[in-house]
Amino acid sequence: MNADLSKKLTAFRDEMKINGKGSLAVVLHISRYARENGLPLAADALITEGSGQVLGLGKGAVQRILNDYGITQVLAEEGGRTSRGSIGVMRAYVAFLNNLKIKKTENLGEIEVWWIERVKEHFSAKPFKLRFDAAKGLQAIIQDLLAQTKKRQQESSGMMYQGAVLQHLVGAKLELAMPELTITHNGFSVADAVSDRAGDFVLDDSIIHITTSPGEAVVRKCQQNLDAGAKPIILTVADGVSVAKGLAGNAGLAGRIDIMDAEQFLAANLHELALFKTSERKTTLEKLIETYNRIVFENETDPSLRIELS
Repeated sequence: MNADLSKKLTAFRDEMKINGKGSLAVVLHISRYARENGLPLAADALITEGSGQVLGLGKGAVQRILNDYGITQVLAEEGGRTSRGSIGVMRAYVAFLNNLKIKKTENLGEIEVWWIERVKEHFSAKPFKLRFDAAKGLQAIIQDLLAQTKKRQQESSGMMYQGAVLQHLVGAKLELAMPELTITHNGFSVADAVSDRAGDFVLDDSIIHITTSPGEAVVRKCQQNLDAGAKPIILTVADGVSVAKGLAGNAGLAGRIDIMDAEQFLAANLHELALFKTSERKTTLEKLIETYNRIVFENETDPSLRIELS
């Protein structure tokens, strides 16, 4: 590939923040479509009628492309089909390709290979770092970790890293705190999608909802929980607590939903698991991260969600 084309692709990737699995799936799929059908493309013709999704995009289509390059890892369980902004990414990429005025099929093949290299970089992305500092409180250590997730989220498009990490940290904590129970875990994209599930974690008649941006949708879910005789709990980041309480009040549910700071929830339980012994804090964190990484391995396709304790 000539340097000019590589430079243009890099600029497009950076401008559109094509770093997450969903957006990578979109551009890879469209690259193959362009390679097989030629340019120019019509963006409107690449939207499935009725569903508002990118035509032909899905796990199977994306994996077939990856298999051509010997990649067996799953890029996205939904193949980018349900990612936020997929249509926007597709339209922007179609416009970008059309503006290149490329005629030769081999050039389109080079573009596909360029994106394959970005996919490989995605799979080799570094995990988050949980830095254990004996001088810091457990809540501050968790806050530092979530700050990393928020920063990566702002630099990427289509992947809500903070919510995914928080969900699986809570899941790992629940496993450690209640080994006698079977905790059901779900991939974050499944949890984030509109679904019939009562909440992120169902423990007897208590239902836990994990959210970093409380909205009316989660309050409606809580209303459904209450109507079914269950007790809803919302775990959110510090800034989201007052927002969730306000929404609950507006819905006439003030005092009926337990709304908690997830960082405090995690820190308090970690202290209990460590029996409040300073000497056990790091060991307890190691157990949490080990369990968390196992959950991510079993339920997610993005290896960069892993956490390393240092």
